[in-house]
Order: sequence, then structure tokens, then C-alpha cells
Amino acid sequence: MNHALLNTIDSPADLRRLSRAELKQVADELRDFVLQSVSKTGGHLSSNLGTVELTIALHRVFNTPHDRLVWDVGHQTYPHKVLTGRRERMGTLRQLGGISGFPRRDESDYDTFGTAHSSTSISAALGMALAAHQKGEKRHAVAIIGDGAMTAGMAFEALNNAGMPHVGHVPNLLVILNDNDMSISPPVGALNKYLARLMSGKFYAAAREGAKQVLKNAPPLFELARRFEEHAKGMVVPGTIFEEFGFNYVGPIDGHDLDALIPTLENLRDKPGAQFLHVVTKKGYGYKLAEADPVKYHGPTPFDPAQGIQKPATPPKTSFTQVFGQWLCDMAEKDGRLVGITPAMREGSGMVEFHKRFPERYFDVGIAEQHAVTFAAGLACEGLKPVVAIYSTFLQRAYDQLIHDVALQNLPVVFALDRAGLVGADGATHAGAYDIAYVRCIPNMGMLTPADEDECRQALFTAFGRDHPVCVRYPRGSGAGTEQRAQMQAIPWGRGEVRRRGSRIAILAFGTLLYPALEAAEKLDATVANMRFAKPLDAALVAELARSHEALVTLEEGCLPGGAGSAVLEALAEAGLTVPVLTLGLPDRFIEHGDPAKLLALCGLDAAGIEQAVVKRFGARPALVRAVNH
Repeated sequence: MNHALLNTIDSPADLRRLSRAELKQVADELRDFVLQSVSKTGGHLSSNLGTVELTIALHRVFNTPHDRLVWDVGHQTYPHKVLTGRRERMGTLRQLGGISGFPRRDESDYDTFGTAHSSTSISAALGMALAAHQKGEKRHAVAIIGDGAMTAGMAFEALNNAGMPHVGHVPNLLVILNDNDMSISPPVGALNKYLARLMSGKFYAAAREGAKQVLKNAPPLFELARRFEEHAKGMVVPGTIFEEFGFNYVGPIDGHDLDALIPTLENLRDKPGAQFLHVVTKKGYGYKLAEADPVKYHGPTPFDPAQGIQKPATPPKTSFTQVFGQWLCDMAEKDGRLVGITPAMREGSGMVEFHKRFPERYFDVGIAEQHAVTFAAGLACEGLKPVVAIYSTFLQRAYDQLIHDVALQNLPVVFALDRAGLVGADGATHAGAYDIAYVRCIPNMGMLTPADEDECRQALFTAFGRDHPVCVRYPRGSGAGTEQRAQMQAIPWGRGEVRRRGSRIAILAFGTLLYPALEAAEKLDATVANMRFAKPLDAALVAELARSHEALVTLEEGCLPGGAGSAVLEALAEAGLTVPVLTLGLPDRFIEHGDPAKLLALCGLDAAGIEQAVVKRFGARPALVRAVNH
């Protein structure tokens, strides 16, 4: 498709000069541009194809970036990026040095808030609306939140707070629910478009307020009229709950119809107070393959749009996520107490087969990580064995529940922490950089750091057999490619193992960095220990290696402050041992998006980087160098 009109748009100001007919042409070109662009770079597709018209309407009606748009979740913002001056950079999307797949404040003035985790938009937009009021500035704040993100408690906490007066002022806030779980049939869509325009217009508002004033003098009639209005609206719109929060509810309307979106947004823009607009969109809209299977096209790697996503000619290596999914099914066969829990990440966490085979033991709680953890605690109280499949970065959202509801009560919950360490294209917001540090400090908790696929399977089995909470952390993608044993055998609790005997230097590896450590050790003639446990640490092995080597090197794909290296230093201090220690891990900064292998190399965590760091610190013959601990 020719993108002639889209190519003339370098900012939303250009968009506002176009006619309604031209806007529809822009929508067609923008949808095709997003499809062609993502097919080359990979990224989120289905959700972005569904927000094309909504994005155009918002930038047409509101004076962005003076008016604030907060997108939630941020992976639906590719059309927004294209229309706000980043069209030419879309070829760098999610690549090292390129633009992010999510809104970032340091990338554009139009990205008013970083949103890569869900359910934060209403809170942020409310803060922006009240800040404008405090500063005497006239600007609009709009939160665009997906239907999945509305399942989180934080969204409802914000709704509850937004609808009430703040120092006598109800903030001018518009919340747009982008409901993409269904589509509107034409008759209903036409009716809702009419009702939305009617209910958002000045005539309806004036008539409604006038009737209130008249009827207030007759309380029984006023109450009857109020109830009639609620029930009449409730017959055609599901808005009563949002009205109870103090919002004026409008919708649902067709989110792909610019003739409905633009006048409705214009009406709501001019209304004071808290407004709620319910729009219905279709994931993958305009690309039949994505419409038919939006999950498959949620976050594809590069593909040919004419052919669609094809199976690779050679099957990819088994991923850690698949290892977990297979173990979960095998363990469920063996133990009827096992139940699986996911916060809306069935596919991402590898639970599709488990859901199919054990539907009565599968629980998807929605994007509600806090609830997921405490729900697991309740199940464990009654003798079941919950396994919570959750990304490392998402468990951070339930930290209080992890401590108070699980660990404090010492409940046997297994946490399968997927995406531990760097995650590549999704960047800092999704990196599992902190789990060792934030789990290690909690009493009763255990944490295993398997080095490869088979060890991951055995680690999960080990964790499941314990009578206290345990985390098993594993990275995104595949590992060394080790063959998994069908038989499951518990790893001796809290015990590491020496995988290579060398001299002078001992490398203590936690997790999959064992393999680059072994490669570096061949050139360094170093001892390599597969520590396997971040908690409890094998303090006896640490002491033995400290006594028999000139220096120790700790290696982890996680943050250094409070991490596994810190645990080794603490163990040495407790044992009264003094030996030079080099701690290698993720630096104390947020790591950008990019190819995972390149990122590890930039962090010095590939074989060459490990070797270089050891030589730099201890020299070619570390026996001649006496460094101090750090």
C-alpha cells in the first residue's frame, strides 16, 4: 500500500488539519504501515492493529502533548509512536539503540508516562489531572486502559480515588476502556454509537441536571427517576459500576469507527469532572490472519505478511518455558494436590497443555499478581500444592503478599519465575534482574538457580517436594540444550557441585551462566562450581573453595547489590575467611532492550567478558596479586 498521506504526518498537528475522509485514509495507511513494520522487526502486532482509529481520534481531538495521554498497557502504542514523529525510526523498534516497544518519557514528549506493566494508567493520569489543577494549568488527562488491565486491583483503587472530590475539586479525567475481548455486531454498534453521542452531548447533560433540580423537591419521585435512569442505561450499557465510582459512563461504542469516536471524544473533552468512555475494538483488526488468531500474532518474530507466521523449517531448541510446562503436566499426573496459577500469562508461561489436560486444576486470575499470590496461599492452607507460574518482573508487584501471606506463614507454594535475568527486546521493564536479591532476604524462602533444561526440571521437582515456599528462576528462551531425563530426582537441598577442577581461581556460577563460565575456565584453568542454590547457599562449598584457591569469582544474571555474590561475601565473613572476591553480574543500572546475547556481552557476562574481567582484576597469574574484598 502507498503511505502517501501518512508520510506527510510528522506530528499530531498535521493530523488535525485533515478532513474526516482523509483521516479514514490515514487509518488504512497506518494499519498497513504497522503491519509491514512489525513483520520486519517483530514486536506486538494484534493489540496495535486494534488501536489505530482510537489513536487517530485521540490525537485529533486532544491537544497533545499539552494534553496528557497515558497508555495502558504500553504495547498498544505503535500507532501512537508513528503519529508522533517516530515513523522513520520504527525500523529500529525493540533493537539495541532503537526505540522502545513501550512508551518512554525520555524518548518523546508525547510519551507522558512509562507503561510496560499494566493497570497503572488511571493512577498516573489522576496525578497529572490534579497536578494541573494545583498549578492552575488547563489541560486534559486521558488514561487509555485495556480490558485485561482492568482486572487488577490497582485500576479499581484509582477509579475509587478519582471519582471523589479532592479539596472540593473532582478532577477533569477521562478514562477510556479499550475493550478488545469482543466485537460489536452492526445493529448493536449503531445503537451504541447513537446512545454514546446522545449521553455525552450537552442536551442530555442539561436535561438530566434540569430534571434533577425539579425532582429534588419531590424526593420519592427523584429516587424513582434515578433508579429508572440506572436501569434504563443498564439495559444497553454495562456502566452502572463506573457510575458508582463517580464517573459519567458513556458507551460502549465501536472503537474502529472514527465517525463515532471523534464527536464522542469532543463531547467528553468539554465536560468537567470524571468521564469514562467504553470503546470496543478487535485485536488484529484489518489483518485477517491476526483477527482469526490474535494470540498467535500477539508478539511475533519477523514474518511475511502475505504468508503469515509459518512453522520454522528446523524446530527450535526446547525453551525453559516448555520445560516448565512439561514438568507441570508430569507432576500433576503424579500428585493430585497440584494446582497451577497464572496471572493472565497462560501462553507466555507455558501452561496451555496443562490447562487442556487439567482444566479443573488450572486458575487464571487475570492481571492480578497480588491476588494470585494470596490465592495460592489460601489453597496451600487447605492442603493443596499451588504452583504459581509468574514472570520474575511481575512477582515484584506482589512482594508484600510474598512476604506476609506466604513466607510468614511458611506455606508450601512453588513460584516458577520465568524470564529471570535479561529478556532482550522488551527491555528494562520486563527484565528479571532483582529476584535473587528480593527473595534471598525473606525468611523461610528457598531459591534454586538451575543451569540448564534438565536441571530446571529437577529443580522444579525439588521445590515441589519441600514444605515451605520455594522459587525456581529460569531465563527466557533456551539454554545449553541438555536432554531432559524423564525420571525426576530431588537435588540435595542447599548443595552445589564442582563441575570443573582447576587451580588458583574458582568461579561460582548461579544459573545458566555456568556454561560461559566453563568456557572461560578452559582458558583460565579455573575451577567452576555450579552453585544451584541462591538460598540456602552452600556455605560449606564456598568455604572449601575459598581455602583451596587464591581468589573467588561469583557469576549471576541478576543485580549485584544483595544478589548471590553478596550471599557469598556474607558467608565468607561469617566463616572468618579472607580471600579476594570478584563479583560479576548485572551492573547497577537499567539495561536497555536489544538482542539478549549482545546485552550479556555488553555486561561482560559472556565467556570472553568473564575471562577478561578475571584477567583484569587478578592478572595472568592471580597468585601474585592480593586484591582486597569488595
